[in-house]
Amino acid sequence: MTEPSDFYRWQDGNLILFCHIQAGASCDEFAGQHGNRLKIRVRAAATDGKANANLIAFIAGEFGVNKQRVELTSGNQNRQKTLIISAPVKLPKALNLAKQSL
Repeated sequence: MTEPSDFYRWQDGNLILFCHIQAGASCDEFAGQHGNRLKIRVRAAATDGKANANLIAFIAGEFGVNKQRVELTSGNQNRQKTLIISAPVKLPKALNLAKQSL
């Protein structure tokens, strides 16, 4: 679905994702690339932090970590977000991420 690109970076065993979020979608899913960012659709509306909470839960599940290991480092109030996943356990096959030792 998605080819390796500059929407992610490894740093000290952690994965940094640069994302474009579409809130209020019919399902939670990876939706290809949006420029140099990974497009992610989430069901929750972009009100009262619901979309951010939904995004963190979705990413945690996809990467096999608990929600405390997913940090939203920028973009709290907009569609362009940066996430850090501390030591992901698995990598979603649909993303074709270049592996660093897991």
